[in-house]
Amino acid sequence: MELDELIAHARDEGASDLHLEPGLPAAIRVRGALRMVGEPIPARTLLGFARSVIDESAWPDFQERRSYDLSKVAAGIRCRINVLASARGVGMAIRLLSAFQPTLRALNLHPDLARLVAPTNGLVLVSGPTGSGKSSTLAALIQEINATEPRHVITLESPIEYDLIPRHAYIRQREIGRDTPSFERGLLDALREDPDVLMVGEMRDPETMRLTLNAAETGHLVLATVHSATAAEALQRVVSAFPAEIQNAVAAQLADCMLGVVAQRLRFRPELKIRVPECEILVASTPVRAMVRQGQFYKLATALESGGQEGCWTFTRYREWLDRRSDWYIPARESLPAQPRAEPPERAAHLRPARAAKADRPKPSGEVKPEPEGVLVIPSAEEDLHSIVSELEKKVPKE
Repeated sequence: MELDELIAHARDEGASDLHLEPGLPAAIRVRGALRMVGEPIPARTLLGFARSVIDESAWPDFQERRSYDLSKVAAGIRCRINVLASARGVGMAIRLLSAFQPTLRALNLHPDLARLVAPTNGLVLVSGPTGSGKSSTLAALIQEINATEPRHVITLESPIEYDLIPRHAYIRQREIGRDTPSFERGLLDALREDPDVLMVGEMRDPETMRLTLNAAETGHLVLATVHSATAAEALQRVVSAFPAEIQNAVAAQLADCMLGVVAQRLRFRPELKIRVPECEILVASTPVRAMVRQGQFYKLATALESGGQEGCWTFTRYREWLDRRSDWYIPARESLPAQPRAEPPERAAHLRPARAAKADRPKPSGEVKPEPEGVLVIPSAEEDLHSIVSELEKKVPKE
């Protein structure tokens, strides 16, 4: 069993994530649902996988921090890999990255989001839980700029999820840990590199948040993500990350530079067989800025309800818009439900779904084609004589 083989199987099943844990079968997430496949993986095997993806020079860092992030091309697909230590040993969480160029239309997002990146300076926050598509939305907003404007764009990502192809914009992508040691260092460097647009993959700590706010306040358009469930929580989280004695100053700075906040979550739509972003959009109107400046984040829900004219969307209104929508973009791989795939004999044994083996005879792998009319298919030797005669009677036309 090889790591590339497991990733290839996850890709073939249409999975977005692959989880590996010692003593457990591999787990794949397909359209938001997690299921286990194959046999339990020994701890020694997973340790070998970890040593194969982490350079020898970086192995001491992993041993010290007990986790390590990297990007890697495996089985022909780019992956974001987190190697982690757990109670059972060394595990891995692998995100399979898409190769397509994200746009608002391709992600089925509302076209109004393009208005957020029209200004030349300010801060746009994209929030949501892990795995809700924040990085994809940021990339789509960058693509909106790239399609029309000759701006200098610098992205700081951990790791790079999409290879953005420059069109009108001049795009530099830097990966944390490979091209720059940290978000803080990357932000300090970027401000000396004549940027028009900065994209910060994640605001994790007060120092990164401080530098991000400073960049947005000094004439740059900054796009960043933060983990939170709603737009109000995203703004409150930024302010509360700082010491209490400076939170009022941070709230004022945030109110002055903010352009809008997008909170999103993914919802599976059974009729389309795809997951679609469901958004809450808070636009920085004058009342909204006043609420943020005064730290009255609890009032932002009211501003969302009454701010439709300014471009605000509540989750409820956005869901109603999704229900009325008809021009869906459906990726080719997701256009049909996942079908069983034929597997080579050497792979089938350990990548079979993790469930109790059935006593019936094995079914042929791959897609079963319907029998042409009037053609008799010889049954297997396991069929009894009565079954064979009955089948013959069905096939022979009656006079």
